[in-house]
Amino acid sequence: MKTAKLVIAIVRDVDAGPVIEQLVARDHRVTRVASTGGFLRRGNVTLLVGVEDQHVQLVIDILRETCSPPEPDQHRATIFVVDAPHFEQI
Repeated sequence: MKTAKLVIAIVRDVDAGPVIEQLVARDHRVTRVASTGGFLRRGNVTLLVGVEDQHVQLVIDILRETCSPPEPDQHRATIFVVDAPHFEQI
């Protein structure tokens, strides 16, 4: 059984489209969930990407390359990587 991870990436609204395009172009499936930041109440998008363990860094690199430069005191993205003991696409 392959080891899987769930990459949860919170990006700005303006970056979501280009990030999703790049992920899909590189054969990753992604789920987009609209969300709002708690502190500044700005529009965010939460992206869920299920990947095999060896592809985690590639997904992070795509986010790093594709997200536009942040405004002062902000980040390009917030990324969580969690174990996915069971990952199945049906």
